[in-house]
This record gives sequence, structure tokens and C-alpha cells, in this order.
Amino acid sequence: MTSRSPSSSSPIRAGVGLAVLAAVSFGITAPLVKLAGAGAGPFVTAALLYLGAAGVSLVGSRAPSREPPPRAGHAPRLLLVAVIGAVIAPTLLAWGLQRTSATTASLLLNLEAIFTVVLGWVIFREAMGARVIGAVALVAGGSALLVTGNDGAGQTSTLGALAVAIATLGWALDNTLTRPLSDLDPRRVVLAKAGIGAALSFTTSRVLHEASPTATHALALLACGAVGYGLSLRFYLLAQRHLGAGRTGSIFALGPFVGVLVAWSFGDRHLGVATGLAGLLFAAGIYLHASERHRHRHRHAAMEHEHAHRHDDDHHDHRHDPPFEGEHSHSHRHEASEHAHEHGPDLHHQHEHG
Repeated sequence: MTSRSPSSSSPIRAGVGLAVLAAVSFGITAPLVKLAGAGAGPFVTAALLYLGAAGVSLVGSRAPSREPPPRAGHAPRLLLVAVIGAVIAPTLLAWGLQRTSATTASLLLNLEAIFTVVLGWVIFREAMGARVIGAVALVAGGSALLVTGNDGAGQTSTLGALAVAIATLGWALDNTLTRPLSDLDPRRVVLAKAGIGAALSFTTSRVLHEASPTATHALALLACGAVGYGLSLRFYLLAQRHLGAGRTGSIFALGPFVGVLVAWSFGDRHLGVATGLAGLLFAAGIYLHASERHRHRHRHAAMEHEHAHRHDDDHHDHRHDPPFEGEHSHSHRHEASEHAHEHGPDLHHQHEHG
């Protein structure tokens, strides 16, 4: 069942905050990538974006982490998400951005949220209560209003718009496939994905003899990658721990609206009544997510896994000798149990709903 009184200790609310940070970090970069990538090949643009993402993930990487790193068994999934999310999708976006207006491209990025919600429900069978369905409907309505209310903002080709749309489908698939990695050390996940993606994209750009950006534009693309792809992905992974793939993807629809505002500030001023109404719909959708309270009696099957955890969360009652307090990571076993408490579709709550 779902209650409507939000709590400051709600794990869902914590996830919403992280998802909003991910959306804003990503949203501000689309118009900037269009400007900085002008005249450069799409593969070299994608390579620089993910090189920046890899670089920011190195900050503090030598500090001890309480979270488990990716292991050999994660390599196939990491390679897959790198190819889809760090090579194919950003290359399509870079190519499409040069053939669409910044406003139109930002609006089209809303499709990623819709695709992610659908894939989260299809692949992981994530529960979709009335408030979540309402939030998705509001986000979808805002997206439709923005697109249909966009009065010919700049020169946009059909192929350019299609490339951006396919890029959002690629990132939605990437978001969904990344969910099992969300309980690993996010810095190392970002570093692995971004490093593989940058290397593959750069190699392809050299084989195709693509045009390179100027030094100033290259630095700008690196900065966009650090913020919009490195920090954003880290926040996204942390949000997925609390919210699952579908809810995180729905809140991420705020990002394209931020991109529209950035495009407006750079002179692509095609904001009107439709944009204002869409903003209100986005705000209402995020409120529904933040105020969701999902609580019912549920059963946990016995399982063994490794992730960062504490012993005051009602799920980790194994003993340490000597006793250990605070967050730590090691392989541990959960015995079968049944109880009722507030939760989201996180690592420990992937049960079926009637």
C-alpha cells in the first residue's frame, strides 16, 4: 500500500534528491556540447565527453572505499553498458545535435525517461503504484507539451531528431542494464564504463579520420563530460539504490528541461506558455515521487551478496567478532524473513506485487 505523508528519513526521498542532482548535471550539458562539438566528428566528441567522465571519477579514487569494486564477473555487463551508453548513444547525440536546434534536442531527451520507466517495468517488474504512474503521466504530458508547443525552434532535420531519439533509447537501455551495478563503488563503475567508452570512440574516430575540435572546444567537451556524464552517472547510480531503474529514469526527465533553460540563456529563446506549463508538470511529477511511501508486508528469500551496508537498517543482523559499527562492505548472508516497513525497489526489495 502507499501512504502520502512524506518523511525526512524516507529512502525514496533520498533517492529523489540524488536523481534530481543527476538530471541537472546532465541537463546543463546538451546545449554546451552542441556549441563545443561544432565541426568535430561525433566519435571524437563522444570520446572527449567520456574521457572527462573518466577523469572526474579518478578524483579521490585512491581514498579507501567502503563499497565493493567491480569484479571479473561484472566485466561483460560493464563492456555492454560502455558500448551502448558510452559509445553508441553519445555518438548519435553528437551527430544529431549538429542537425537540430539546442532546444529541440533538449526536449527530445525527455524520451529517455519514458523508455527507462518502461524497461524497468518490463525487465525488473518494478512495482508501479498510483503515485508513480501519475508521476510518469505528468512527465510524459510535460514532454509532449514541450515538443508539440515547440514552435519550430531553429533548423532541425528529421534524421537529426531521429538520431537524438535513438540515443535516448540507448541510454534508457544503459540505465536499465546498469541497475545491477548500482551497489558497487560508483567511482570505479564510472571509471570503467567511461574509460572503455572513450578508448573505443577515440579509436573509431582515428580509423574514420574524423575532424578534431579546437583546443578550447576540446577542453569544453572534457568539462561537459566531467559534469554531465561523470558526476551525473555517479549520482544516478546512487539514486538507483533507493529508487530502482524506473523511478530514477522518470525523475531524470527534469534534465532536458534544464537543458532548455541553458539553451535559452545562450540565445535559443523559444520559451513560451507550453514550456512554463511543462515545467509545472515536471515539478508535480517530482513531488509525487518524493512524497511516495511504499509500505506493506513482504518476504525476503535467503540470499548471499556483497555491498556497502550498516547494521541498523533492519536487514543486516549478522554478527561481527569484534563488533563493528558504521558502514562497511563484505560478503554476507541474509536468512529468509518476513516483515513490513517502508522501502523502494532496491537491492533487497525486488519482490513481486499483486
